[in-house]
Amino acid sequence: MRAAVFSSSATGHSRPSVAALPRPGHAARKAFAREVARLAVRSLHAELCLYPKPGLVSPVDNGSHDDMDAGTFMRSMFALRHYFRKICVAGWNDAPFAQLKKLGIAAEAAMLNATQGINTHRGAIFSLGMLCASAGRARAQGTPLAPSGLRAIMLIRWGEELAQHAASAGATGPSNGLRVAAQYAVSGAREEGALGLPSVFEIGIPALLRARTRGATVTEERVDTLYALMAHISDSNVYHRAGPQGAQIVREHAEGFLAQGGTANAGWREAALHSHRVFMLHRLSPGGAADLLAACCLVQSLSALDGK
Repeated sequence: MRAAVFSSSATGHSRPSVAALPRPGHAARKAFAREVARLAVRSLHAELCLYPKPGLVSPVDNGSHDDMDAGTFMRSMFALRHYFRKICVAGWNDAPFAQLKKLGIAAEAAMLNATQGINTHRGAIFSLGMLCASAGRARAQGTPLAPSGLRAIMLIRWGEELAQHAASAGATGPSNGLRVAAQYAVSGAREEGALGLPSVFEIGIPALLRARTRGATVTEERVDTLYALMAHISDSNVYHRAGPQGAQIVREHAEGFLAQGGTANAGWREAALHSHRVFMLHRLSPGGAADLLAACCLVQSLSALDGK
């Protein structure tokens, strides 16, 4: 479902650690990392439980999938909980990207072991992992956990290495995501990471905040955000399953939903259910947008940690 991102033989070069800044002690670091990990798992759970959600797995149904269900995702989340804590601590300790990548590769293996080889969260392992590392580095430096602060930390500390990681894609053999990227010039999670997750910070978070400002419910906020992401990104998951024709269906549904006002439209739920039925008919699953929605949920939760 979700494209592979961490696995690659190229590591890039680590930069020297900056001079140590005053920071909280060991106990505070452990407590903060545990809380960040809890929020990361909660964000994945929020994405899973969202409904209606076109073509995607939820507790209501399996969407366009016959190889996974909500239980598969729950097992995956449970397997990833320690990874998010470890990568947050690594970020706090100013670890180079090569170390973060090792943690990500180990997390992918734990996920596949828990799901009997089913790919549920590879894209999220990368995007949420980088956000957890950025949160750790931000807290160590005393930088606010606001969206702008998290993105700045990610790009300043690991931007060059993330760019090298994106450029090295396919060095050990292409994944499904890399194959469709080469065939259709589709950008994926590696490119997102190299640019500091622009779809999260420039598309998803603004959509979420617009919905919140007009008084939307949490479900409505997340549905609007998911549709904004579906309209914006070229989802390698969709291209892999259905090619450019499938991607066009996803884009048309997303743009049409938003043009009608999104969840501000009284008929939004039936419109979303219609999209769900169409996506299931064509076996479409916008898993990349779902991963980015979970990342948006995490960014939102992390910003609430300031002052705690």
